[in-house]
Amino acid sequence: MSEIVLINISGKDRKGINCRFTNILAQYNVNVLDIGQSVIHEHILLGILVEIPVESDFPAIFKDMLFAGYQLSLHIDIQSVEREHYEKWVASQGHERRIITLLGKKLTAHQISRVTSVIAENNLNIDNISRLTGRISLDRNRCHANRPDSMLDYKELINEDKCSRSIETAEQNSGSDTPARACIQLSVSGTPCNIKSMRGEFMKISQETGIDISFHIDNIYSKNRKVVVFDMDSTLIQAEVIDELAKIAGVGDKVAAITQSAMRGEIDFKESFRKRVALLKGLKSDQLENLAQTLPLSEGVELVTKTLKDLGYKLGILSGGFTFVGNYLKQKLNFDYMYANELEIADGQVTGEVTGEIIDGERKAQLLREIAAKEKISIEQAIAVGDGANDLPMITIAGLGVAYHAKPLVRERAASNISNVGLDGLLYLIGMHDREINKVHRP
Repeated sequence: MSEIVLINISGKDRKGINCRFTNILAQYNVNVLDIGQSVIHEHILLGILVEIPVESDFPAIFKDMLFAGYQLSLHIDIQSVEREHYEKWVASQGHERRIITLLGKKLTAHQISRVTSVIAENNLNIDNISRLTGRISLDRNRCHANRPDSMLDYKELINEDKCSRSIETAEQNSGSDTPARACIQLSVSGTPCNIKSMRGEFMKISQETGIDISFHIDNIYSKNRKVVVFDMDSTLIQAEVIDELAKIAGVGDKVAAITQSAMRGEIDFKESFRKRVALLKGLKSDQLENLAQTLPLSEGVELVTKTLKDLGYKLGILSGGFTFVGNYLKQKLNFDYMYANELEIADGQVTGEVTGEIIDGERKAQLLREIAAKEKISIEQAIAVGDGANDLPMITIAGLGVAYHAKPLVRERAASNISNVGLDGLLYLIGMHDREINKVHRP
């Protein structure tokens, strides 16, 4: 009968290690059942699970592997695996799998320890950890971090809170507007004991430690996103346009009070919208055009939109704001779709009314479905990003819904949150590595 063996090889990394040990196994016609490798600070951990067809070959393989390890100054650990235990492990591969992303300006052992404690309490198993941002430079004069590895070893990363060093990206070149980022992605398997409670714990950790945590199902759709839609006000831009118009019209306090109440979900959006627009009566059309060009973009907007467009994503603006800003951003950022409210203009002035259907939360969800249908994709392949209560309908139906610097109500219900970094943090939630982002923008 064949024998199943787990081989762990560790020590200083060098070229040819994989070749040397797989050549030994090849001499005995060994079948590789699983293989994995990580390299941290020039230290390798290589694991190979094999089936030895002829059981009597095991002693010879054991001897050859140990001798090769001695020659290369590597530690070799070889253990037999009971067939029953192996079959249980194989059967477990069909369990649910989720992706948990930790994103911030830096990552500390304390933050990671708290997140992994929640994972353990929910009987989930961490199968893999990947670092999506560059290696750390402790020399502040270095221009930038090195490219990330594909794997970050769990035991090295989490040392029972004994290590106080933080994992953070290095300083960028002088004059660069690329902010520091630190991001790791955990692949976990199993069914959570209580998903709602787990999300609540992650939100608490996020608020208390300054780290963004994304938690969503890993399936075929998560690896094949095609469309991303964004809210506009306080998402793509750092302003609520209607509030800015109200300041120009001299009714800022009145409109701001209605806006905040609506964004908290306390009053109906359409009703509040009509009340606010009515207060804008008399504004001149040229004042609208001048305002659109002065509104500040949110941090990371140009990076995330250019990266996604270059990768073939379709981008849309779904806004309860106004078309005069939406059209400006659509052209500036190369969006494919733009839906917003149209202010009625007569004799060069705002009448205090809107033309057409008001775009509220339900309309945003409907428009997202229409865009998905037009692009011939499943709604699961769409991503929706927003900050207010009227964004929740599209956030909750999208395959990946992201609350961006959002109100508490939205953060509670969204699977993913970005609160501590810019909008380009979305690229890491999608699963992109720094090296992939840099490659897109490399001349």
